[in-house]
Amino acid sequence: MLQKIFGILSDLSTPQLISVLIIPVLFAIVVHEVAHGWVAKLLGDPTAHRLGRLTLNPFKHIDPVGTILVPALLVLLRTGFVFGWAKPVPVTWENLRRPKRDMALVAAAGPAANFLMAIFWGLMVQLSRALPESIDWISEPLQHMGLAGILANVLLMVFNLIPLPPLDGGRVAVGLLPGPLSYRLSQVEPYGFFILLGLMVLGVLSMIVIPVAEVIVRLVLLLVGF
Repeated sequence: MLQKIFGILSDLSTPQLISVLIIPVLFAIVVHEVAHGWVAKLLGDPTAHRLGRLTLNPFKHIDPVGTILVPALLVLLRTGFVFGWAKPVPVTWENLRRPKRDMALVAAAGPAANFLMAIFWGLMVQLSRALPESIDWISEPLQHMGLAGILANVLLMVFNLIPLPPLDGGRVAVGLLPGPLSYRLSQVEPYGFFILLGLMVLGVLSMIVIPVAEVIVRLVLLLVGF
């Protein structure tokens, strides 16, 4: 199913592809970050709220490289793999009621938000299929945007769940592992970006992400009755 979505989107011209990707990708990244701050606030840390970061206004979250340059290059190069990042929402772990556990929950909130957004975009695909053929000028772009939204959110979710700091999956693992193992894994964080870059160059990253993303995409489509 993942390959089918890739195929449908790859048939679009580059301007069409950018136009259907820009909103789903932007909000996949922004809502992901807001979810971190929102859960942190629920668990006792108001830092993100005080700094005005609990907003869907993308200008509060945009990172010129991670939100614009990297996704744009991946789309223009038609790599079949789109991801990005926003400015991280600040979390003051000392404010959390149970810091070790709560940091894991805060980290998990981002991927969970992406899963919910993937379901939303799946519903948009279903809506596009229910619209009359006479308004295909609405239904076709909506279907493509919905498929792009599923793809962007699932890929971002699965990528972030890799158990390697500083990714969310790494921080969840740090929060769940017993003390000595948790500490050892947390020490990897300064090198995490370089490890990911190496995995990407070697093609290992796609071998990890794509099979899991395939399962999640099928689950999302099943939940929306596709």
